[in-house]
Amino acid sequence: MSGTTVGGTAGPGGASGALLGRLAVLREGVAALVERRSDGDPTAADPLRGLYVTAETARRLAARPSPAASGEMPEDEAWVGEAAGLSVDRVGVLAGRFGLSGLDLRVLLAALAPDVDRHFEPLYGYLNDDVGRRRATVALALELAGTGPHEPAARARFHPAAPLRSGELLVVEEEDRPLPSRALRVPERVVAHLLGDDGLDPELWGAGVELLPPGAGAGAGPDAAGGGDERAFFGRLAALVGERPIAVHLRERRAGAVAGPVTDEVRRVGLPVLRYRPDGSQDGSHGDGAGRPVGALVREARLRGAVLVVGPLPERAGGLVRALAGREVPVVFFGSEPYDPGWAPEAGLLALDAPDGAVAAADVWRAELGAVSDAAGLGAVDGEFDLGAAVAPYRLAAGQIRRAARAAGALAAFDGTPLTAAHVQRSARQQSAPLLDRHARRVRPAVGFDGLVLPSEPLGLLHELVQRARHREQVLGGWGLRTGGGRGRGVVALFAGESGTGKTLSAEVVAGELGLDLYVVELSAVVDKYVGETEKNLERIFSEADRTDALLLFDEADAVFGKRSEVKSSHDRYANLESAYLLQRLEAFDGIAVLTTNLRANIDDAFTRRLDLVVDFPFPDAEQRIALWRSCLTAAPCADDLGLDACAKEFELSGGAIRSAAVTAGYLAAGRGEPVSAEDIRAGARREYRKMGRLVPDASPLWD
Repeated sequence: MSGTTVGGTAGPGGASGALLGRLAVLREGVAALVERRSDGDPTAADPLRGLYVTAETARRLAARPSPAASGEMPEDEAWVGEAAGLSVDRVGVLAGRFGLSGLDLRVLLAALAPDVDRHFEPLYGYLNDDVGRRRATVALALELAGTGPHEPAARARFHPAAPLRSGELLVVEEEDRPLPSRALRVPERVVAHLLGDDGLDPELWGAGVELLPPGAGAGAGPDAAGGGDERAFFGRLAALVGERPIAVHLRERRAGAVAGPVTDEVRRVGLPVLRYRPDGSQDGSHGDGAGRPVGALVREARLRGAVLVVGPLPERAGGLVRALAGREVPVVFFGSEPYDPGWAPEAGLLALDAPDGAVAAADVWRAELGAVSDAAGLGAVDGEFDLGAAVAPYRLAAGQIRRAARAAGALAAFDGTPLTAAHVQRSARQQSAPLLDRHARRVRPAVGFDGLVLPSEPLGLLHELVQRARHREQVLGGWGLRTGGGRGRGVVALFAGESGTGKTLSAEVVAGELGLDLYVVELSAVVDKYVGETEKNLERIFSEADRTDALLLFDEADAVFGKRSEVKSSHDRYANLESAYLLQRLEAFDGIAVLTTNLRANIDDAFTRRLDLVVDFPFPDAEQRIALWRSCLTAAPCADDLGLDACAKEFELSGGAIRSAAVTAGYLAAGRGEPVSAEDIRAGARREYRKMGRLVPDASPLWD
């Protein structure tokens, strides 16, 4: 069983055996030093020397063989290089990764010896002339290494900028003492690593750090990282960070589009990854860079030869970037914020714009869902629904698709059914993790196209809006039909019509058809009397909508998208600035938005030019009003003859008013414990007429 790993720790024939072999050589040096100290020492026979460790005791301890030592180290390779006859020598590897000299290694081994072999403690107590000081001091470590604190070069190895201390391999304690008598300690994580323990540093537990071992990654196939260009980009990046300790900043356009592909490609080239998610509440100021978990994180990456993938960066990321960049470890930062040259000017940070992260996703979805379905026995994927159409509205990166596929499989298993479009779309919405709830009201769509009563023209335009949202990546991206000037890939439509004609309901239907949530922007939470605050509030909404998959609805949009006017006062000037900002923001918008207005003439012509579709919602005619009444009363218990034809002709109500009248009729019938009657319908319609301030027709029924 030699060399096997149990619980993450190599056996005596592995890394621990190599370390014990080196300590056996150190023991010989300690024995020789004890012999020199005791020979000719007039106090050697004093039973109180070192309190109770006598020379004879020290000789006996020094002569004791090293426990579990599996081999001897050749003298010329005792400190640097790979141990002869041992399969793993982590000390030699550590020396290369941290740039340690032979003297550094001697000091390090002298300092860690008591942490591995307790018999070093009384020996060090004897050599320190104080049984209470059972760790190596600076003077003792240097003496064991064949030099002393009188040598400037030797003292320099304990400088905070020297490899041992800057790499956090060695702690020099007792700052109040002179340097020669200060005690040395090696952090437990370093000792454990040299013994073969591959577990994550306990200091990093609960700090947002995840260890991902090298391998093929978690992708479903060779194209899991996305399209060819995107895969090539991340492949070049992985090769670069694998060659040298470079710091890279990737600006991502959509949240979650970078971490997965970077991690997969780095692992694919055979390197482990330490994925660090900084707490978004931190300001990024980590002092001198040695704060936790930054110091332990850098040390862990260097011990493992790992690549750090850090992000998304907090709002003020300067301190964090300075702490991690230029630390002899490859690190990839990412986030939506643009690169700031002041973050780490001395580190030579390479700033790149990441690909969009949106992929031709149907094949990736099919592969991931197929793997999940096969593993769980959920049946064929894409057998009962069009997978391409179901996932087209979602702009997810490969890693997000992978997580969404697992979540969809779990939902299907919970329901006890094969995978459906609803399972896939629900899991995809969860991956967007929208934060729009802070600024808008979420509506879960519950109405389909069969619930709409509209003329053929606006109904056809709504279907076209759905198609634009589904195929925008192909048309604007793949086919290159997006114009220049920094225009985004967003889809923006204007719904114009009188109140109650179905504008908001239609937006809900479009969102439901796309499998998206609808977010209604509360203008009361957006418009602010202070100059510039309205634009800031709108920017937060637009930025979040850009990064998530949802349909954004600006109800009564003329409140913020109104016409610009001639400047006659400071109020006019600032109002025009607000409109100018919105014009520019719509140009770069990447999401899906619907603006509604009761007065189309109030919308600035410049906004209209930037709209993809304008849908006019006419006031319903008599035939449409009949259909609306029937649609509203579909699930309600009704009398045989409701006289809907006559009611629709008599009362000219919009769809919203008909809905309210039907609700009133339902309450009247429920109060009597009877089905809805013609009188209830008429009473509800009359109620709506009164609310609108219109003349109410005679209360006598006009139908039999």
